[in-house]
Amino acid sequence: METLFRLISGATAAAAAFLLPVAPLLAAAVAFVAADFLSGIAASRAESRRRGRQWRFESRLAWRTVVKLGFVAAAVVMAHTIDCCMPDFMNIQFARLFTGFTCGVELWSFLENAAVVSRAPLFRRLGVYVDNKLKRYEDKQRNPES
Repeated sequence: METLFRLISGATAAAAAFLLPVAPLLAAAVAFVAADFLSGIAASRAESRRRGRQWRFESRLAWRTVVKLGFVAAAVVMAHTIDCCMPDFMNIQFARLFTGFTCGVELWSFLENAAVVSRAPLFRRLGVYVDNKLKRYEDKQRNPES
């Protein structure tokens, strides 16, 4: 029994040591997904009130966020595995790149939700600004000469 305990505690410590470098990335991704989730609830509620409908929380829709969070966490860990196992592979930090992409998408969704809740032109303009920046960045990546 003691041998089994040592094996399990050793495997747990090894997994924790492997995942320690991505803990801040996972925390950032969780924070952005949570902010988007909460702002999405507020936007749904505001839209229901404007239309004169009764709002209710639907757990089946909330589970989509839980599933998304699981996939995001798994993808960050998988990207970190690529970074660790193939350190010279194109000199790209995939875990940071993927986390940044995920946080950018969640920020965009947050701005859309903020525009619905507040009806403030500032958030609509920020959403358009982010959209334009992303399109310019994509164009630059496709055509580096221009």
